[in-house]
Amino acid sequence: MSRIDRVALLCCLLVAASVPVAAFALSDKKSPTSEEVSPAEWRRQQLAAADKSDEIMHKAQKQPGLLAQYMLMQSNYDANADRAFRLIFGQYLSWFQTWIADYDGASRSFSIAQPAQSDDAPSPLTGGYRMRPADEVILELAKDRKAIFFNEAHSAPITRTLTVELLARLRAQGYNTFAAETLYISDKELQKRGYAIAKTGFYTSEPIYGEMVREAVRLGYKVVAYDAENAGVGDPREKEGAETLANLFKRDTNTRLVVNAGFAHIQKSGVYLRGSSMATFFRRLSGVEPLAIEQTMMIEHAREDQNHPYYVAAKNAARTNHPFVFIDDAGAAWTLKPGLYDVSVFFPPPTTIENRPNWVSLDGTRLPYQISSDICRGQFPCLVEAHYTRESDDAVAADRVILNVVDQSAPIEQRLLANHVSERSRLYLFPGEYRVSALDRFGRTITARNVHIGAEPAATGAKSP
Repeated sequence: MSRIDRVALLCCLLVAASVPVAAFALSDKKSPTSEEVSPAEWRRQQLAAADKSDEIMHKAQKQPGLLAQYMLMQSNYDANADRAFRLIFGQYLSWFQTWIADYDGASRSFSIAQPAQSDDAPSPLTGGYRMRPADEVILELAKDRKAIFFNEAHSAPITRTLTVELLARLRAQGYNTFAAETLYISDKELQKRGYAIAKTGFYTSEPIYGEMVREAVRLGYKVVAYDAENAGVGDPREKEGAETLANLFKRDTNTRLVVNAGFAHIQKSGVYLRGSSMATFFRRLSGVEPLAIEQTMMIEHAREDQNHPYYVAAKNAARTNHPFVFIDDAGAAWTLKPGLYDVSVFFPPPTTIENRPNWVSLDGTRLPYQISSDICRGQFPCLVEAHYTRESDDAVAADRVILNVVDQSAPIEQRLLANHVSERSRLYLFPGEYRVSALDRFGRTITARNVHIGAEPAATGAKSP
């Protein structure tokens, strides 16, 4: 089974076997209750939807360029209102939306609701805890550890931002190895090349993830692909990945490890996919106790009713645009799931300017570069992307946006992207030299220009919650 097939199957199994049906929801519909559809029938429908989703995705990946790939995915989603199909295929679509940096669209297409559950810790707002900036607390907790595990929601790249921002400071603390679930073992030239390309990993085509990999290499981390690409799902995959990570410590006792993985792969105990998680196996095999940073539960969802009640209360109480955590008077961090994770990170709701969420700026370190429809020369929709001039054209772009002018008299192929009606937008870029290009639906260059982003002071705002 290929890596992509396995990712798709994992999605299906999560929905059908391990997660309560009500926990998965679209922005416009809810999953059926057990009274509406029996669990066995719902599983059958989802398995069929997963097969169909795989078929469409493979067809999309043969299209010339990300814009054409996304458009094929979006048109198939729009044409099929079946509930099981939209639930499964919505996740597939969301991956492509993150790759073109349509982050709001990805959230609408797929979101995992976070309802209150019986194993939740008491709310940190009930007393004994205070808010603090997440980066400061994590660095304090990490300084004497050998391993720190971050998780992410693959369809919500906001959960990658804090990891990117912390890599340099963790490196200064002595962390020297970076491992990511998404990396393909087959990309042998990554460390030498210094940046991700399409063949580097499944999720690394998303610009923020691309920056994470680029930053890790630049800082001198040893970059490791650890995930088992052909082990299926469940214990075989989790154990094999954990063995790869544990062996790093056997080969070099000075290893200090940063891991980025999806969802509950980093939970340190309990049942995961009817077995054990990667982090649980890692603890047993290595004897190393990782610091587990949970980043997927306390985020803004597409619908308010998908947010955890604690999140709703905390975001209303917070006065910050920065990720935050809660600690008690002894310095112990609060976590929603005690025993599974060490810290729960809260991400404030984003603000949006010209269809771009503010977190894309990476805490103000990436500066806005305005673009308008003239760059597309009347060819809409067009994908505008920025590449570092020192990197090749096949590098993952530093940032991307879609520009689209919907003219009701235009041909139908120019009116497919109804959710992308924008003549202006902005790219967010670190200071440096870039090649900014506009591409048509066939991946052909319409215009290209060299751009210098000056090192202007970044507006960071009030940081202390």
